Amino acid sequence: QVQLVESGGGLVQAGGSLRLSCAASGRTLSNNAMGWFRQAPGKEREFVAAINWSGGSTYYADSVKGRFTISRDNAKNTVSLQMNSLKPEDTAVYYCAATDLFRVTATPMLPTGYRYWGQGTQVTVSS
Repeated sequence: QVQLVESGGGLVQAGGSLRLSCAASGRTLSNNAMGWFRQAPGKEREFVAAINWSGGSTYYADSVKGRFTISRDNAKNTVSLQMNSLKPEDTAVYYCAATDLFRVTATPMLPTGYRYWGQGTQVTVSS
C-alpha cells in the first residue's frame, strides 16, 4: 500500500520561502507522475504543480509560475516543492499526490487524475 507523507509546512511572512517534501513508501513511484495541490478553507482543492515520471517535464498553475519549483528524486522516492516569494493567498493545506499510471506521457492537473494522496501539510503566509 502506497503512503505519502508531506513535511516542511509552517508559518512564514510574505516574501519568505518554504520547501515542502513528500516521501513515498510502500512501493517505488519513480515511474509515476506526481503533483502538489492545495486547499484553502471554503475553497476547492486546486492544482499547484506536477512533474512527470522522469522529472523531465514540469507544470505549474499560473498563480505560482515563476515562484514555485517542483522536483523529484527517484532514487529517494521523494518529490519536493520549493516555494519562494510567498504571498498570503498561498495560505492553504498542501497535498502531495501520485498517479497510478506507469510512465504515461500525460501528466494530470486535476485531482481526479491522482490515486494516492498524503495527509497534507499546513502553509500559512502572514502579511
